[in-house]
Amino acid sequence: MKKITTLCLVFSVLLSAGGLYGVGEKILTIGGAAAWAEVEERRGVTELSRVRPHPVLALSSSRAEGEPEGRAPETSRDREPDMALSFDEDRPDRFRDRTGRYQVTASAKLAATDRRWARSGQGAALFSGEPGTGKTGPLVIEARDRDALFAAGGRIGNFSLEFWLYPFNMENGERILSWAASGGGPAEGNGNAVSSAGTLFYQTIRCTAARNRLRWDFDGFFTSPGGTRRINLSLGGDRPVVPKSWSHHLIRFDADTGLLEYLVNGRTEAIEYASSTGREGGEVYTPLVGEGGSFILGGQFKGLMDEFVLRKAREEPRLPRYGSVGGRMVTRTIDMGGENSGVLRIDASGGRTSVSGGEMRNEHSTNGTFRFVDDSALRFFLRTSDSPYEWREEDWRPVTPGTDLPDIFRGRYVQLAADFYPSGDGETSPYLEEIRLVYRPDEAPLPPTRLRAVAGDGTVRLDWRPGPDGDIQGYLVYYGTVKGEYFGEDAMQGPSPIDAGARTGLRIEGLKNGVLYYFAVAAYDRKGAGNAGPYHAGEFSREVPARPLRMAE
Repeated sequence: MKKITTLCLVFSVLLSAGGLYGVGEKILTIGGAAAWAEVEERRGVTELSRVRPHPVLALSSSRAEGEPEGRAPETSRDREPDMALSFDEDRPDRFRDRTGRYQVTASAKLAATDRRWARSGQGAALFSGEPGTGKTGPLVIEARDRDALFAAGGRIGNFSLEFWLYPFNMENGERILSWAASGGGPAEGNGNAVSSAGTLFYQTIRCTAARNRLRWDFDGFFTSPGGTRRINLSLGGDRPVVPKSWSHHLIRFDADTGLLEYLVNGRTEAIEYASSTGREGGEVYTPLVGEGGSFILGGQFKGLMDEFVLRKAREEPRLPRYGSVGGRMVTRTIDMGGENSGVLRIDASGGRTSVSGGEMRNEHSTNGTFRFVDDSALRFFLRTSDSPYEWREEDWRPVTPGTDLPDIFRGRYVQLAADFYPSGDGETSPYLEEIRLVYRPDEAPLPPTRLRAVAGDGTVRLDWRPGPDGDIQGYLVYYGTVKGEYFGEDAMQGPSPIDAGARTGLRIEGLKNGVLYYFAVAAYDRKGAGNAGPYHAGEFSREVPARPLRMAE
């Protein structure tokens, strides 16, 4: 009685753990401890660490070349970044402009954070409040390509400059950004124009903190078409920038109208016109870049900065952490071993994850619909085929993890896909920890047993017991004159092998008397198209010999 109780307990534990599978079933694990080598295609999806014990798949929030993954590429070349700093490198001395047009130099007091503190991607720049003046500062950026937007002597048309900011205190005087260059030449001016006839003049851009808001000053930056007049412009935000919270800042300029606009979190905070009248309709002034210009980021600023991007276009703000189109992963083509193999179900584990202020929030789930309260979701798909080369998009069928699948998922090959959908506010990503593909391979039937051979005059009578498989359709009888080689051609029923159908015995006629023949039988569970073969046959039975002889009269 004690042994029976113990066995029942073990059986119960296996069932509750989902670890008991039917005889002949196989499991392929994708992800988890097995890693993601089986995944062949990733669109807008990346691997993340520190969410679960093993790397998981989640939406990518990094902006390659300043663009969120999964977003359709811009058609205009001008919308490609002129400068793009993601700060995803693990050390400040490795911070770089992804376009290669600008040289980036970091001071020893600058630091790099990991993904927990980043607004996008794998890291952000951490500024300690070190002052920056002239060509020194926490982070210095200088044009090194003559085609760069801020290369000396260039005339700038449309442009946009954007970044994410996470201030610790937002104290007055903190300088988020500055740029300075110099030039000379004749100039005349009045009103807000700067006159510098025959004298050296300076151009500056400053973004500083004042009363929990950011103020932008453009001094001598915008120049008349003839290069003889320069104007000063200032813009300030209406709403406070909240400390210890990410906010998005965008400056953009329209060279057709002269409109200079400052937006915070996608909302317009201030506008000015770079024109002779200071209003729309006057002569438009555009930037003419002086000599020796350089950007200084984070002078006397304490906090984080992420995704610093400059474009030659009047850009629309991109605010969500994750793109609205989501992402997708597709596995490689998986061989299940036979044309009649069947997928029984998939088991999946995953959840949703978000990061804010260094805190990572996770929700874990196993099987089910994977739809969360914030509208983030995972959806799973399967398709099967007997050919690894004839996949069609319409073959994908949605499946629910943990649910027994209908018999339609049959074939030798299978592919799995998962779609990743972010939350409604774009701040949360679903993640996939592991998928287990549970399938039954189409294994060939076991051979028959107790094969016997009785020789006669030009004949051999074979009898056998059926194999144990329930889906056997018939038997193939192999014969030949060499042990282990079944290439016989003498029988009236034809060359080896002879299809005996579902019978469990066969009389082979037309054999030569006095010749020793060797026989073996294999079971099959199906034939090819039109019953013309090939057969899905199993292994040979044991071999038996027999020698036909003329009977004595």
